[in-house]
Amino acid sequence: MAGPTTEFWQERFDKKETGWDREGPSPQLMSWLEAGELQPCRIAVPGCGGGWEVAELARRGFDVVGIDYTPAAVERTRALLLAQGLRAQVLQADVLSYQPDEPFDAIYEQTCLCAIHPDHWLEYAQQLQRWLKPDGSLWLLAMQMVRPAASEEGFVQGPPYHCDINAVRVLFPPTAWRWPKPPYAKVPHPSLSHELALKLQRS
Repeated sequence: MAGPTTEFWQERFDKKETGWDREGPSPQLMSWLEAGELQPCRIAVPGCGGGWEVAELARRGFDVVGIDYTPAAVERTRALLLAQGLRAQVLQADVLSYQPDEPFDAIYEQTCLCAIHPDHWLEYAQQLQRWLKPDGSLWLLAMQMVRPAASEEGFVQGPPYHCDINAVRVLFPPTAWRWPKPPYAKVPHPSLSHELALKLQRS
């Protein structure tokens, strides 16, 4: 498998090298929730990491399934839920092979796409489409992480990998997904760069 392994991510957690972690739920998730755009439903959080979004969604009455293939991430998410008296299903699984028992109404995709090597992006995007019910929604934060060696010389660098909006449109084509019109909300990140916030709906 190209790209970072579960051992790579486990080491990041063990060494506390988790610069992607905001130590709280994403402000964009909070914005969607406070605006009432994202309503309680059955929702998946792939690459759930520290579990902040899983906990916030559980607190607000969502039926949440958090997924990560790194033991430390699963343990941290479960510990956070326990400490806050919240309930959600947290699975240690590979998102490229995981199949839910029943489809989801929504998926919150914040950190998984940019953590997967681009060689596997198409496979992952197809997985997300399979996980969702028809008309299900994908709440996507596309990481913008442009690096000179990538943009000028063609190197594939990451994680996090740059999720170019044109590549994202190929992964989630308008023939299969309903796209909002740009411009898209720009979500600053304290230690990385920024994300573009998108709500896509499966056709």
